[in-house]
Amino acid sequence: MLAFSYRTIGSKQQELDPEQTNLFQQEEQYRAELIDQQERNKELTNELLKKQQQVHSFEQDFSDKEKNHAVLVEKARDLRLLLGDIPSKGAGVKVTLEDADYDPSVQNPNDYIVHESHVLRVINELKIAGAQGMTINGQRINSNSYIKCTGPVIMVDGRTFPAPFIIEAVGDPKVLSPALHLKGSVIDGLLRDNIVVTLEEMKEVQLPAIRDEV
Repeated sequence: MLAFSYRTIGSKQQELDPEQTNLFQQEEQYRAELIDQQERNKELTNELLKKQQQVHSFEQDFSDKEKNHAVLVEKARDLRLLLGDIPSKGAGVKVTLEDADYDPSVQNPNDYIVHESHVLRVINELKIAGAQGMTINGQRINSNSYIKCTGPVIMVDGRTFPAPFIIEAVGDPKVLSPALHLKGSVIDGLLRDNIVVTLEEMKEVQLPAIRDEV
């Protein structure tokens, strides 16, 4: 009985060997396929990281170009404002220059009236302080404008204006106003020349473009 049982079991074991061999081969194949798939996944992950880095690089480059473009647009706008090519509106200051009272029979009128040099002092100081645009009695001026005194009136780009002379400028009032008020600066000099000066900080100043003027 023992010998018979042994042979029977042995016979069954021999019959299972091919199946076990097949299973072993399948396991090896699956293991190899899994390793290949893991390697492929690793390659795909590396490719994805490279693509993400490229996308980030493109986005950064595009962002830099956008910033540069925005800076150029802003500079062009500032230049057009200074040239008076476009209207300007915003907070700013209003400076009024008036002749002082005098007795022409005993005093020299030239010592009490506003001259072109007085107007130019105000304009130049406002430019230095960052004014984006200015007008004199509503006449838009730019870097090519000329101002000439003719007796009690001044000519601005060929147009004649009597006193008082009102200079309006668009810019930060908290910068423009102190610039004119500096000790020994423009307003002090105007007062020494007997000019009546009024300075107002404005919430809104509107300046026309030069081409829009009549």
